[in-house]
Amino acid sequence: MAYSSLARCVRDLEETGQLRRIDIELDPYLEIAAVQRRAFAAKGPALLFTNVRGCRFPMLANLFGTRERLAYIFRDDLKTVQELFALVAEGSDLLRKPLKALGRLAHLFWPLLHMLPRSVPAQSAPVLKEECRAEDLPKLVTWPEDGGPFITLPIVYSEDPLLPGPAHANLGMYRIQMSGGDYETGEMGLHYQIHRGLGVHHAKALALGQRLPVHIYVGGPPSLTLAAIMPLPEGLSELRFAGLLGGQGVAVAQDAHTMLPVLAEADFCLMGHIGPVTKTEGPFGDHLGYYSQAHPFPVFCVERICHRPNAIWPFTSVGRPPQEDTVFGDFIHELTAPLFPKVFPGISQVHAVDASGVHPLLLALGHERYTPYEARRKPRELLTHAMHLLGNSQTSLAKYLLIAACEDSPGLSCRDIPAFLRHILERTDFASDLHFLTPATCDTLDYTGSSLHEGSKLIWTAAGEARRRLATELTALPDLPDAFSRLTLALPGVLVVQGPPHTRSRGQEDPQIQELADRFGHGKGAENYPLLVVVDDSPFTAHNLANFLWVTFTRSDPATDTYGCGACVLGKQWRCTAPLIIDARKKAFHAAELQENPEVSRRIESLAAPGGPLAGLF
Repeated sequence: MAYSSLARCVRDLEETGQLRRIDIELDPYLEIAAVQRRAFAAKGPALLFTNVRGCRFPMLANLFGTRERLAYIFRDDLKTVQELFALVAEGSDLLRKPLKALGRLAHLFWPLLHMLPRSVPAQSAPVLKEECRAEDLPKLVTWPEDGGPFITLPIVYSEDPLLPGPAHANLGMYRIQMSGGDYETGEMGLHYQIHRGLGVHHAKALALGQRLPVHIYVGGPPSLTLAAIMPLPEGLSELRFAGLLGGQGVAVAQDAHTMLPVLAEADFCLMGHIGPVTKTEGPFGDHLGYYSQAHPFPVFCVERICHRPNAIWPFTSVGRPPQEDTVFGDFIHELTAPLFPKVFPGISQVHAVDASGVHPLLLALGHERYTPYEARRKPRELLTHAMHLLGNSQTSLAKYLLIAACEDSPGLSCRDIPAFLRHILERTDFASDLHFLTPATCDTLDYTGSSLHEGSKLIWTAAGEARRRLATELTALPDLPDAFSRLTLALPGVLVVQGPPHTRSRGQEDPQIQELADRFGHGKGAENYPLLVVVDDSPFTAHNLANFLWVTFTRSDPATDTYGCGACVLGKQWRCTAPLIIDARKKAFHAAELQENPEVSRRIESLAAPGGPLAGLF
């Protein structure tokens, strides 16, 4: 069903039992977000909060909280998008068989017309019907140490200053700090991370000595929200994709008060601009499970706020995965999977691991065909694939890139993380298969590196036959140095050990970890345990795969936190013998871990007790 507005979607979900109204008064300061996170964890329904303390607008949460609900919302047009992506992926074959291509494309003619925006008169655009002040909007605070209220599902629209018009527009999702810190009335913080389309537009405007007009939309047809976070191929407008996915062209109006077109069916439109001025934005409880810290980001100057009658304010709360954005990520991965071989020739699979915070760990399978005549195959083509992944789109933000040759195990999948790790560890030659890039551009939200936006990367390759057998139980191992304890087998061939608190400065090596590496490397059976991770809490880390991935890859920087027996640099390449050791302890310069306010948690859980207004929700 094509939803022309968010209200239509909400009404349909309520009629089909997929949405629950919450009529009890709840505070947008911490309470509502705590309810949303629990409802998501319980795979609960979408939630419409109709009694928001201090605000007249209802708030919508958990709209995309389950894969089933996502599939339901886009049920009528999802197949068309999948088929179109499959056709794009088959491009060369279809060009060789044009008559077959025409036959397969004929039924897509009308759906493809939906990619064209629809012009509507300004007087009939629902979003332009009413106006309000910034103080009237919901003041959502999701975590106790957040720097102020935030918009967490904004749809940010900008245009290329040199190529104005919707055809070259960018829809992106960048968090917006509504107040707090140094922001004055009429100012908001616009936090766009590196490698985002808005940054390109902003840079061009600054080079021209101009301010960049920006619209921030909240609500609207669900297809707009999904389009704003899609990693679309260069040249494919998010606005056009939203029309294709939504089953009708996006309604666009021209308004005399703004240079930009107006997305007519949005619930809210904040009109304004950004220029050269920055102010401190943050902190904010982010999707890695830590607070992103306060840093200078562009100031969005609000000029006007419009909204439709009976507008609805959608939001989400992020934190340690999995959260609602996890569902988005999985959905997008499956949707775009056919395009990967087209965008990355030679790559058969890619998986950005959500449990690790997405960008910290990327797994990939690629072909290794450069030297098939060698008796012992080495990773050669895999390095080419890895550099392509690190030089293109969102995969460029990966911190640890583990890539294996798909020929070595045809049934192997990047989605089967234990099997993939086992495959890599069985084959890695630690004297040649580790390649560090430093300093490099990294995820804005990752604080393990040398500074904001900057850290290191590790390309970890594996090809050929297995060179070791991984231990599946603890056998005779060297005695631990006195500072270490609670040695635990987390996965086949993978040990975690509890180390002393980290006290070193940023980038400074720890001789205690090197002592541990040397002792294990010279011990009997070291080859059977090729990876050892030093942590603050060994039982917690080894408790399950999610804990292991989160601790290991969100608390370490490859170049400064990697150790090994006999480590040396030869020909500018770092090498060692097994085991490789990763120091994944918390460091003083790391961002703080997210923790709920205990009083708020107790109140929300009491409301969910039997007979309470939230009973049965989680």
